[in-house]
Amino acid sequence: MAAILAACSLFATSCRNAAKVVPAVTPETDCSQFVVITDVVPDAILEIRYYSTYNFVGARVDGYEEPLALLTRQATDSLKAASDDLRRQGYCIKIFDSYRPQTAVNHFVRWASNLADSAMKPYFYPNVDKSKLFELGYIAEKSGHSRGSTVDLTIVDMSTGKEVDMGGVFDWFGPESHPDCGGNPETMEYRPNDTLTAQQFANRMLLRSTMMRHGFIPIDCEWWHFTLDNEPFKDTYFSFPVKRLDNHPTQQ
Repeated sequence: MAAILAACSLFATSCRNAAKVVPAVTPETDCSQFVVITDVVPDAILEIRYYSTYNFVGARVDGYEEPLALLTRQATDSLKAASDDLRRQGYCIKIFDSYRPQTAVNHFVRWASNLADSAMKPYFYPNVDKSKLFELGYIAEKSGHSRGSTVDLTIVDMSTGKEVDMGGVFDWFGPESHPDCGGNPETMEYRPNDTLTAQQFANRMLLRSTMMRHGFIPIDCEWWHFTLDNEPFKDTYFSFPVKRLDNHPTQQ
């Protein structure tokens, strides 16, 4: 009987200890330096495409558990400054994507490898052979978004409540999305062409110049994509899911 009681006591102690076990916090799962953008920029409009099915994959993307936008604290502070600047000009920001977990990037890679799945081709890449998405750089195994200081966005005219006409849509795979389509983004000089009007090019440049004024740098293939120049996590690709931060295991 004594042996049985001792065994039961040991089992109970083991159960109590097991209940105290919490997930290990690794650099990739540590979300302590991230914030929900709308907690800081409450007038930001969200259209989190990868939480929806309206994206180039055609399904909700892995890792997007809530329709929220997260960024590092530093990037969020700079985004607020850019948003305040745009508000003084009569605009507010609309965010399509920001922090993107590595699990989402892995989903993109699996999707791109499945050449039979072309359901969304007419909407996002009608002129691109899906077999060339890796070669052309539209899909990669790593994304700057996963470092937590990159945001994809556009602007909305507050007087009309409508998106400003950028002459193209978010996540369009093609040269029409390049900042130099229709002009020189360095000088912001328009070049007459068959793709963008002068006003559409000027609208893109308004977003670009405002974001750059507040510490973000653009890339050469997407007019909507900006990364904080002095990003705090240059070598860390985070994997925690997109959801309210106080629900993350690492925050409990």
